[in-house]
Amino acid sequence: MYVDPTPSHLERFMADAEDPDPVFMLNLLRFRATTESGEPGAEAYGRYAAAAAGHLARVGGEIVWAGGCSPAVIGPEEGEWDVAAVVRYPSRKAFLEMVADPDYQRAAADRTAALADSRLIPCAGVPAGSV
Repeated sequence: MYVDPTPSHLERFMADAEDPDPVFMLNLLRFRATTESGEPGAEAYGRYAAAAAGHLARVGGEIVWAGGCSPAVIGPEEGEWDVAAVVRYPSRKAFLEMVADPDYQRAAADRTAALADSRLIPCAGVPAGSV
């Protein structure tokens, strides 16, 4: 299970920190039924998302798309993810600035408590029609 980045994941992401292009972060999220405190995982994540919104705006980021997930057409029979989202950051540096902020890190504790598993996959923008 993956909830928080490992040092090696962060190092790999930071290796391209000088790339000036926008980065699109694909978020795949599976919530815990309940957190250790007994709160529904989706509620804890909602609290994180509300707090993170200001930090996201401060660095020039935006949620491009977010929605609930159905079972995969290609993949495991059982649904793996509750929510998927694509978040655009103006650059990798902007993302790193946000996650380094102590206020953001305090809010991220709710994210950690809420999630049973997740993926955070950086993606490059591709000109329309080239895929």
